[in-house]
Amino acid sequence: MERYDIKLNYAKAGLDDPQTSPCLDCYLPTYFEEMGKRKRPALIICPGGGYDWCSEREAEPVAFRFMGEGFACFVLRYSCVDKKFPTALLECAEAVRYVRSNAEKFDIDPDKIFVMGFSAGGHLAASMANLWNSKVLSETLGCESEMLKVNGSVLCYPVIVSDPELTHEGTISNLIQHKPDPELREYVSMEKRVGEQTPPTFIWHCADDGCVPVMNTILYTAALSKNKIPFESHIYPYGGHGLSLCNEATATGEWHIVPVAEKWAAECVRWMKSV
Repeated sequence: MERYDIKLNYAKAGLDDPQTSPCLDCYLPTYFEEMGKRKRPALIICPGGGYDWCSEREAEPVAFRFMGEGFACFVLRYSCVDKKFPTALLECAEAVRYVRSNAEKFDIDPDKIFVMGFSAGGHLAASMANLWNSKVLSETLGCESEMLKVNGSVLCYPVIVSDPELTHEGTISNLIQHKPDPELREYVSMEKRVGEQTPPTFIWHCADDGCVPVMNTILYTAALSKNKIPFESHIYPYGGHGLSLCNEATATGEWHIVPVAEKWAAECVRWMKSV
């Protein structure tokens, strides 16, 4: 594993320096001459945590799971706690740029870069999927927008909408710094940002999620359908929130072991390999 420390000129985007240490941890399958070059797909993982913190349960264990399926995996530890939008998005965009720029070094296919996010990390992944061509990203990072394009997104029990009646309010409040900013609140509602630029999407949720209502996924898939964006959606009957891999590898108690939802990872691998 190697680490890339993300250092950006936040002022170019009109943001304060977050005074944090965002980084990208790179989990790369070892090269063996016997197997040769593979041009593997890449997966950038955004853990959840309400934009308050980055959950370790949704970080390295997930990277190991998908690395075992042939993916080069990268865990993004982005700036949290009252870091105004698009602070974390800029860091995610830099992660995409870094991975694509080093495609040869990492033995990956630059046209097979996926972003995956859990809960608030799902909001970040959805933001990257929908806003990769935003000028604030390319101008701040000093590159062409095409360098920031993601080829697919995987959203796991994601925060999507900003409607106070339907969202996880702590996540959205952190993005707008707990200020009454209707315009920014509306902008960060990702079901409203879906368009022709949005890549194919895999999304899953549990129907009984009491933290992030399943309507977040339902409204997002409706937007994908309306815009004719290919997607695969799974809504499992129960399991709640924060399941990560849904098994003992990421469980802190029996409530995180949910066999009915555990199959999401295998279904996701199949889907990503088909995109």
